[in-house]
Amino acid sequence: MSTRRDFLASSTLLGFGATVPGFLGRTALAAPAVGKAGAKDTILVVVQLTGGNDGLNTVIPFKDADYAKYRPTIGVKKNEVKKVDDSIGLHPAMADLAGLLEDQALCVVQGVGYPNPSQSHFRSMDVWQAASTAETVNEGWLGKALKQKELPGFHLSSGGNEVSPLALVGAPARVPSVTSIEDFQLKTTAADAADKTRQKKLIEAAANGTASGSAQPNGANLLDFVQRTALNTYASSQRLQEVAKNYQPKSPYPGTALANRLKLAAQLIDAGTGARLFYVSLDGFDTHAGQGGANGTHANLLREVSGAIAAFYKDLAARGHKDRVCVMTFSEFGRRAKENGSNGTDHGSAAPMFLVGGRVTSGVVGSHPSLSKLEDGNLVHAIDFRRVYAAVLDQWLGVDAKAVLGSSFEPVKVFKNS
Repeated sequence: MSTRRDFLASSTLLGFGATVPGFLGRTALAAPAVGKAGAKDTILVVVQLTGGNDGLNTVIPFKDADYAKYRPTIGVKKNEVKKVDDSIGLHPAMADLAGLLEDQALCVVQGVGYPNPSQSHFRSMDVWQAASTAETVNEGWLGKALKQKELPGFHLSSGGNEVSPLALVGAPARVPSVTSIEDFQLKTTAADAADKTRQKKLIEAAANGTASGSAQPNGANLLDFVQRTALNTYASSQRLQEVAKNYQPKSPYPGTALANRLKLAAQLIDAGTGARLFYVSLDGFDTHAGQGGANGTHANLLREVSGAIAAFYKDLAARGHKDRVCVMTFSEFGRRAKENGSNGTDHGSAAPMFLVGGRVTSGVVGSHPSLSKLEDGNLVHAIDFRRVYAAVLDQWLGVDAKAVLGSSFEPVKVFKNS
């Protein structure tokens, strides 16, 4: 039987990696039963389209003669779009997302932007992530929300050098970045295989309640607390490994990087981790040259977004989370109305946002930006993006939007019964 000294020795050697958050230990992966507190807690998944997505070739005004005039080589033909209504349609690569209209689970918010838009990637991304047009920003809108309300969450990183986004900065506790379930595996600093086995046996004995240290009557309260926390986290880690091994999606995921990260989110949600916030990015939307039309670079990006989000939603809907989940997309700006001389598009302004979930307002919100009333060649926004954030904060997360955004913004009606 292992002793308290053994446990202390092993605790200095064992860890769960920097990515394992404390709330896993607290919740111990115990999903609340239906009808219990937390069982209906909403979940927000933010999908950032990095580089400035071309909104005009994403939500296409196929009846507008100016569209074909402005885009002679990259324009999508009327008979190719996935019609949303009589005047607009989604890019043909977004068939999966368009299919969610039949499920009443897709909301298209048109003409979103902010006053005096910047066409600098860095500046405009800061504005969207901080939800502020102030010259200097050092906190994100979700980080501020986390000050008001504990919303356990994860940044779903692509690995490599990807850093946590400004949007999450300011939270009382760091939002961990994870790339896969393997990030939750027990880590050891053992010198060799035999030492690793010995260390694992020590902590497993403690986790099973057979370690004498936990039962010592003269044990210090703080030590016991630390021990219990570590063991809960260990138990959660073990449970997550089982979840990953046994997880069978209810809807097939495409073999893309974005789909893999959203599948990870689905695993963490269905495992009952208590996580309510996920943030993921997809790069590559800065399509200055060779953008393509119905096919090509931009089409491939939209296909990845559409396929991944639709699979994620269908998977979770089949598991009973349909009304708990809201996926929201955004990009730092759209592109200019006219294509450039390199068969691409340059930095612009207004663009659409998508919201997906069982409780979103299905269909179109707002009007498509006019192609005959451009400002310096750019689409003019009609909806400030902070109005969408206000709806998400107030009506979805239950957070005071004014306190986060610094001013009152009328929420856009992106949720049913709002």
